Amino acid sequence: MKPVHILSCLLLFCLCFQGANAQAVGADILNKTPYVLTDYSNAANWAALPWIKDPSDSVPAPLQKNYHPDSLVDIFFIHPTTYTDTLMQFGWNAPVDDSAINKKTDEGTILYQASIFNEAGRVFAPRYRQASLSAYYSHDTAAAAAAFDEAYQDVKAAFEYYLEHYNNGRPIIIASHSQGTTHGIRLIKEFFDGKALQRKLVAAYLVGMAVKPDTFTTVTSCKAPAQTGCICSWRTFKQDYEPLYVQRENFTAIVTNPLTWDASKPDADRKENKGSVLLNFNKVKPKVVNASVHDGVLWIGKPHFFGSVFFTNKNYHIADYNLFYLSVRQNALQRVNAFWKE
Repeated sequence: MKPVHILSCLLLFCLCFQGANAQAVGADILNKTPYVLTDYSNAANWAALPWIKDPSDSVPAPLQKNYHPDSLVDIFFIHPTTYTDTLMQFGWNAPVDDSAINKKTDEGTILYQASIFNEAGRVFAPRYRQASLSAYYSHDTAAAAAAFDEAYQDVKAAFEYYLEHYNNGRPIIIASHSQGTTHGIRLIKEFFDGKALQRKLVAAYLVGMAVKPDTFTTVTSCKAPAQTGCICSWRTFKQDYEPLYVQRENFTAIVTNPLTWDASKPDADRKENKGSVLLNFNKVKPKVVNASVHDGVLWIGKPHFFGSVFFTNKNYHIADYNLFYLSVRQNALQRVNAFWKE
């Protein structure tokens, strides 16, 4: 792929998701389900299952030689918004059987994000009736809230089906991005926070959305690289940039530095970044970006890759995971190993 084309794709991706880290509107979301939940006994309604070959099983070429997957831990991955059609051809919520949306999901987030965790454990990723990207910006707050709730009810149904039929007592990592994190926050609160299942939580990577520090009662933010039962979260922006919606937040969101994983080390030079995976999945590029925690967001300098001199975007939402691909991958393994030692 030519550098100019790579650059254009990166810009397009970032523009599509610009500002998508805004929190879901509607504080009071009812748990009513006036619709038929997706059937998760049907394998077609999962984007990733351990016994079916799918993009989450992919391993970047440089990492394949030392790839040793763990089957004793499960990852429940909640994908971000891939229903980005501004015309909302399906209304507020996307169907789970649209081939174009599923292709976008599988070849995008499942390949480039869910695959990060395939060495730490078995990956489960449900398809769900995701809310339209427009729901994050709509003035129709009631309709938007209902759309997010409908999406969450599918995620919840998938998780309940997973617990009943697939988990068999295994420890769990919850991983999510963007809209996935909107639902992941609710899932942690409903199933783990102060519940018996919290003992099985290795960690939760709730990425791309603001997580308020008082969201959970007993689940805390991760302060150390090998801490378990806690949550990691970050939103990535260019250094010195703070979008208006972040400025308006009346709280300081939880931020984990995905290079140090240590609350006492909020800054990391790009030399500490062991590998990013950008558009070329089979290329792991080290030292692409640094990372610094700043007032509820993660700041990075201009990425170092061929053609980046022309890259002017300030919101790195789409690359929240991929800029730190190898670091997240290794940290998930570190927390799994720590879990077994407890």
